[in-house]
Amino acid sequence: MSAKDQTETDGRGRFARKRAAADAPRQRSLGSLRMVWQAGTRYPGHVALAILALFITAAATLAIPAGFKMVIDRGFAEGATPEDMGRWFRYLLMIVAVLAAGTAMRFYFVSWLGERVVADIRLRVQDNLLRLAPGFYEENSPKEISSRMTSDTALIEQVVGTTVSVALRNALMAIGGTAYLFWLVPGLTMGLFLLIPAIVIPITLFGRRLRKVSRTSQDRVADIGAMVTEVLSAMKIVQGFNQEEREHARFREAVERTFSVARRRVIIRAAMTAIVILLVFGGITLLVWRGAQAVSEGAISGGTIAAFVLTAGLVAGAIGALTEVYGDLLRGAGAASRLSELLEERPSITAPARPQALPAPPRGGLSFRNVTFRYPTRLDAPAITDFSLEVEPGETVAIVGPSGAGKSTIFQLAERFYDPQAGSIRLDGIPLTSADPAEIRRRIAYVPQEGVLFSANARDNLRYGNWDASEDEIRAAAQAANAAEFLDKLPQGLDTYLGESGTQLSGGQRQRIAIARALLRDAPILLLDEATSALDAESERLVQDALEHLMRERTTLVIAHRLSTVRASDRIVVMEDGRIVEQGTHDTLSANGGLYARLASLQFGLESA
Repeated sequence: MSAKDQTETDGRGRFARKRAAADAPRQRSLGSLRMVWQAGTRYPGHVALAILALFITAAATLAIPAGFKMVIDRGFAEGATPEDMGRWFRYLLMIVAVLAAGTAMRFYFVSWLGERVVADIRLRVQDNLLRLAPGFYEENSPKEISSRMTSDTALIEQVVGTTVSVALRNALMAIGGTAYLFWLVPGLTMGLFLLIPAIVIPITLFGRRLRKVSRTSQDRVADIGAMVTEVLSAMKIVQGFNQEEREHARFREAVERTFSVARRRVIIRAAMTAIVILLVFGGITLLVWRGAQAVSEGAISGGTIAAFVLTAGLVAGAIGALTEVYGDLLRGAGAASRLSELLEERPSITAPARPQALPAPPRGGLSFRNVTFRYPTRLDAPAITDFSLEVEPGETVAIVGPSGAGKSTIFQLAERFYDPQAGSIRLDGIPLTSADPAEIRRRIAYVPQEGVLFSANARDNLRYGNWDASEDEIRAAAQAANAAEFLDKLPQGLDTYLGESGTQLSGGQRQRIAIARALLRDAPILLLDEATSALDAESERLVQDALEHLMRERTTLVIAHRLSTVRASDRIVVMEDGRIVEQGTHDTLSANGGLYARLASLQFGLESA
């Protein structure tokens, strides 16, 4: 394998390798949440207010046992009046009011941070995904990626909006409560330190296993989401071939696999929680028992033991909550690591540090010189080999050949969705690798074999080729593409929502909108991937007429499946096994008796029959 091949493999395979290494050592820590923290630090004011609210609520919570101590020791002391008792209860109510206000403040700012951080992460991931070359999505399922954008970000939202807040508040309460217990009864509190190793060890052991299972659980959930999207988007095929039972069985297997992994995660977490709670509350019970004996001996006051019991309960509850939120943090870390993979993925096609400007005004010349290309997923089989083709400005060149000959690959290389392993491709004399890919694509308009529309109204689908187009330009393009008539008949005209992927329109109507979109692009080079092959006779006539408007005064490359559509081309290039085997006019190639003549005789013979 050449160095360049290896580079292609490394650039495209990094995402897959990361997923294969999903159980790497970083899963044993919360390090993946660093991305979430960095996103939160962009809002220091809200973070500071959230932390302030956490300190207020933790302090107010710990102040409640101290308040009860004062009520018991002073409000019920010998000689205390009802006014004295009322004063201490009013102090206790003030603490409760501060706790309520602090809790509301904490909830608002923490929830705001959770929503904002998730929104920012989604934007960053989407921004990076839009920069990746189309080849990335041929190797990695877009459905799984979309699942990461939904289920994983929802987990992160839970982590930031709830789990981190609970963890910090309980950590503050555990630390502050322990300090207060030392101040109250140092001897009893020393016993708490004996519990720390007993708590930390099971958390560490169970946590490592829980992290691995949590990541696997998220992968299985993503598989379910991808499967649902796939089946629902192909429901006509599923029902048309009576495969409902098979798809249900396949989905049941996926659900059961997900449940099996989730059950392991639940068992591990339940065991960890049970062991820790047993150790914590068992130890606290023994300490309180010893404290009660000290009260009976007169060594400490009733208020002190009451405060000790309440505070010890708060500390135990805080530590118990920390064991639970640790599992949530691990799940969040797993989600963050999956999103980090998408954020860290780098595009294989990028602009050079100093891109060379394309000539202005554009001419529309396209040149392939000794180009050899292998798809990253099929490095052992070249898609095209030693391919050379000079397309003059304004020339119409048809590319024909059997399936797998490499026709579509020519288009993908022309738009620089891939770079060849050998040879060069030039646009108006400039190598594509020396130019900005965005500038290359601005000079190309593409009409696919099936018109691809977005879930939007007709106007937005039309102006996708030129978002700044005026209303008159949109109307003119629709008219030239023979689309104005049916667009005017839509319920809200151009403002009509066309449904998911334009499902409210016929194939011919979608294709004419795609042609109008290419007209608005007004690019010097036009790539046509046989835009009429799947249409009926009437739709084909309308689309073909629209294409004639589109092709005027443009350099045009046409992938042709129906040879009848390319007879008038300036030149026909015949490909087989990734190589050019013939080229010339229709009459010349028909007379040569080669591959084109055989294809033509078969096709025209069938059409005449």
